[in-house]
Amino acid sequence: MKIFIEKTKENKTLEFSGSAKELLVKLELNPEAVLIARNGALVTLDETLSNTDEIKILSVISGG
Repeated sequence: MKIFIEKTKENKTLEFSGSAKELLVKLELNPEAVLIARNGALVTLDETLSNTDEIKILSVISGG
């Protein structure tokens, strides 16, 4: 699985199969602070990810 983490501008390659939430736990990222895109489409935390996916973890930005 290829993972790009926007906050750190870091690319990683990782062997992983499980839910999006499990991936965030493994990477020690707060699920309330990021969005996950799989192959260009947003996914929910309960969706299953596989080693063939290309993942982008995007920071949630709010302002006023």
